[in-house]
Amino acid sequence: MSDHHTYKKIEIVGSSRNSVDEAIRNAIAEASKTLENVEWFEVGEIRGHVQDGQVAHFQVTVKIGFRLKNS
Repeated sequence: MSDHHTYKKIEIVGSSRNSVDEAIRNAIAEASKTLENVEWFEVGEIRGHVQDGQVAHFQVTVKIGFRLKNS
């Protein structure tokens, strides 16, 4: 094992009809399907879609950090 870790981060947008929290969790769950060693995230932007005076969708821009293999 290495004495240091090297990471890469990507930026994606998660969405949910229910909450910001669920939008974040959806983004991480989807990213984890194709990325290995997902270890952290940070939220950049929160926005949403309004329909008929009600929040219809939450969208959250999430940066996801993952450790590079063998790092």
